[in-house]
Amino acid sequence: MNGPMTRDAWQVVPPRWNADEDDVLICCQVRQETHDVKSFVFRPRRPGLVRFLPGQFLTLELEVDGETINRCYTISSPPTRPDTLSITVKRVPGGQVSNWLHDHLRPGMSLRALGPNGEFSCALHPAGKYLFLSGGSGITPLMSMSRSFHDLGEDRDVVFVHSARTPTDIIFRRELGLLAANQPGFRTAFVCEGRGSEADWAAPAGYLDLPLLTRIAPDFAEREVFCCGPAPYMAAVRALLTEGGFDMARYHEESFTFADLPGAQADEAAGAAAGITAADAAGFNVEFAKSGRSVVCAPGQKLLEAARAAGLRLPSSCAKGMCGTCKSRLVSGEVHMEHGGGIRQREIDQGYILPCCSTPLSDLVIER
Repeated sequence: MNGPMTRDAWQVVPPRWNADEDDVLICCQVRQETHDVKSFVFRPRRPGLVRFLPGQFLTLELEVDGETINRCYTISSPPTRPDTLSITVKRVPGGQVSNWLHDHLRPGMSLRALGPNGEFSCALHPAGKYLFLSGGSGITPLMSMSRSFHDLGEDRDVVFVHSARTPTDIIFRRELGLLAANQPGFRTAFVCEGRGSEADWAAPAGYLDLPLLTRIAPDFAEREVFCCGPAPYMAAVRALLTEGGFDMARYHEESFTFADLPGAQADEAAGAAAGITAADAAGFNVEFAKSGRSVVCAPGQKLLEAARAAGLRLPSSCAKGMCGTCKSRLVSGEVHMEHGGGIRQREIDQGYILPCCSTPLSDLVIER
């Protein structure tokens, strides 16, 4: 639908958007959140309702300088507004994708996306009380969760602590104030490294530490904690929670930072480490149960590489076992997987693998 929506169109309930059938999203609005952060609002190419859990992410497939690049971005809008979705992107100095989005993506332009995916969601960990901890653009998944509670009229007991460089760098600052004003159980606290241009800023300056967290949320040990932000920020949060005796089984984090990844080992070396002989790996058949497609994986070849070579589009981003974007359930068969932290041991125990860093040791059936 290219023109204005008619009255009759409003009376028709659109089907659910399915990226496997039509993965094109149209940018319909760009919002300047701070001096270096923009939100990009999308709608499906054809009217469709976007279903996801608050906190999940999309994998965008972008053409940048003639190169196809995949990047994960958390959905910042709530699933309670299913006609559109948004991502919120901070411009990173030297960042190939973030700078392209800021400089080139305009309303009316289209891109391709896979998902939504991810398990970083309060919907999967219901609790009476939450503590949301975010740093910088890591606010986006927690904003989706907060907006969802507000839209559903659920006055949850939420303490939302956001860390930023200065007050002017606080993303969604005004909206967070409105959420707090509308919900007695929703409280915000901001921690800024410095005051910047706001000399009268009265909130704490510096960095979040255990004494400050204890003042903001004395009962933090009783809360389900969700944390997202730069890797150093999350490492500091883990350290202070551990110091405070927090039960880390109730701690959940999300990050899409792929800087300084180690180089991938050669396929032959991976195969040798797994004890695969040339005869064993002469070619294993890999069946993707949901799509009904099958591919043959060559000796030492990663599953994701074989799928792409056969024309299958699986969600992926880092391709080095770090992000977990391609996480899939292994129905049958055996693989050798050398991941970089993008999958938890309990997920491995439940039968999940990362195709980007897995080579087959037998014929496989994958639930995709």
